[in-house]
Amino acid sequence: MLYPRDSESRQVKVLDGMWNFLLDTSPSRDQSFANQWWKRPLAEWGSLIPMAVPSSYNDITSEKSVRDFVGWAWYETTFYVPAAWKELVVSLRFGSAHYNTVVWVNGEQVMTHEGGHLPFEASINSAVNWEGAANRLTVAINNTLTPTTLPPGSIKWMTGPKYPAGYFQQNLQMDFFNYAGIHRHVHLYTRPTTYVDDINIVTDFQGTQGTVNYEVMLAGTNASGVGVKVSVLDAGGKVVSSGAGTSGQLIIPDVNLWWPYTETTGTPAYMYTLEVTAGDDVYRQPFGVRTVKVAPGQLMINNKPFYCHGVAKHEDADIRGKGLDYPLIARDFNMLKWLGANCFRTSHYPYAEEIMDQADQQGIVIIDESPGVGIRPNNMGEANVAHHKAVMEELVRRDKNRPSTVIWSVANEPSSDAPGAEDYFREVINHTRSVDPAKRPVTFVSSRDYNTDRAVQYVDVICVNRYFGWYSDTGHSELVELQLGWDLEMWRKTFPTKPIIITEYGAGTIPGLHMEPAVAFTEDYQVELMAEYHKTFDKYRGQFLTGEMVWNFADFMTDQSAKRVVGNKKGVLTRQRQPKEAAHLLRDRYYSIINATTTTKHAATVASTPYRYRRSNTLP
Repeated sequence: MLYPRDSESRQVKVLDGMWNFLLDTSPSRDQSFANQWWKRPLAEWGSLIPMAVPSSYNDITSEKSVRDFVGWAWYETTFYVPAAWKELVVSLRFGSAHYNTVVWVNGEQVMTHEGGHLPFEASINSAVNWEGAANRLTVAINNTLTPTTLPPGSIKWMTGPKYPAGYFQQNLQMDFFNYAGIHRHVHLYTRPTTYVDDINIVTDFQGTQGTVNYEVMLAGTNASGVGVKVSVLDAGGKVVSSGAGTSGQLIIPDVNLWWPYTETTGTPAYMYTLEVTAGDDVYRQPFGVRTVKVAPGQLMINNKPFYCHGVAKHEDADIRGKGLDYPLIARDFNMLKWLGANCFRTSHYPYAEEIMDQADQQGIVIIDESPGVGIRPNNMGEANVAHHKAVMEELVRRDKNRPSTVIWSVANEPSSDAPGAEDYFREVINHTRSVDPAKRPVTFVSSRDYNTDRAVQYVDVICVNRYFGWYSDTGHSELVELQLGWDLEMWRKTFPTKPIIITEYGAGTIPGLHMEPAVAFTEDYQVELMAEYHKTFDKYRGQFLTGEMVWNFADFMTDQSAKRVVGNKKGVLTRQRQPKEAAHLLRDRYYSIINATTTTKHAATVASTPYRYRRSNTLP
């Protein structure tokens, strides 16, 4: 799971670009396998579409059949391998592909992977042409969701005179579009025959002294006979500590701690690098020195109470879908800081490593969530547990060294009140703790009630989604303060020591739609509703409420539904990342918290201008 990085011993090629693309539209969706499409160029099997990698394929064309396709999608490109690489380990790595993937090089199967959102790779030396000929890379990806995938779903066959023969629909158990394709970078890279395979870094500090407990895992032809040297480099590249061996502890004098950018203590987002030399291999792993702990009613970062004022997000944008896009990443982090958000949840799946890098480097705290969204009672069998645990292992292995990742979330809004939920989530949560060297807090996000949820007893931090005034008592914002206050009091009474984060609240809003008095779907009502939530947040902030996250950062696409108007419109930003009126409300609130002031000014503003927000002139 180590990210491909250039070094003295490693070379990296990126295979992104325009690939050949072809859908298997046969009624059974498996004619491509019967005909063995991987054995010959895709052009022999149909009319190709030029397809961007990385991207979701759904919105690239103007064809409805492509946008809504369910089944096997085929990709193809060619690449060359330098002759000098023959004596090295040559690996092919996919940042993610949704959801099940089979990969061939020159007609030889080199790897398979089950699940999206996380990287997978394999050595391809045996399949490569070493005599200067082009190598044909063929990839088949299936986006079908079943009761045992994460996220789960089902196929419904539509029968009777109203439907043509063989007609089916993909049923989703999630409220976002089922984007598919090769969503992140495809890397071809080399390592020496003995190489660094993985690194664990666990940090701590006492006073001004930092400690780095490390473990280096080696692989290859002579892993047991290779000496290992390690050095800690500061942000300027200076060696501040060094040692030897595959495991040990390094001491950093006058340590710079990693802090969220909103904290006034120390240097925000300070990053070190662990430089590992193992024989001929050199790998450099960024990391930060910080601690995360849970105290009664508090989430502690570096032994200081941390209050999350942030957002839930999606990897979602026009045309590219969930495809990796650097300008979009830059814009998102710019707008996160414009809002004053100091955290976000990777709802409802792991985000790209390049996004996580920015969180590390810019000091944004992350609740790192698995694709376990919409788990129902029929998705809690033994096969589901095994796959869920495997996904959590992949996620932890990928992100375990990131200072921005402070909490693991194993699921969003499962049927945690079902009889099987207790055993299911106890096993998944405990397994997640066991595979994380740093033992971060673990949670899942509940939409159930305090007295019916069977699984929340096993989490370290209670995360709940609440939509008073929207999904219940729609339009009645005057009820929010009473209902949310009572709900939080009951959670607190039932679990007196666990900190609580409201991980979703909000209202759908059509940009530019206004009415007085406010009604649902106007910008006015979104502001009005959020202001009512903020009153209750302020009441419990500093007691046991340790975070608030609006749903959502930006509008995003969903499956077509009578309840959705071209997607989910609960963003405080539009899908194009432009602010709605609620974004200015949120910005004023978050900067008030950052500046360590009370919300008296904000509360007075709302009271003096009922249901309409007046922008502050004191913000940066």
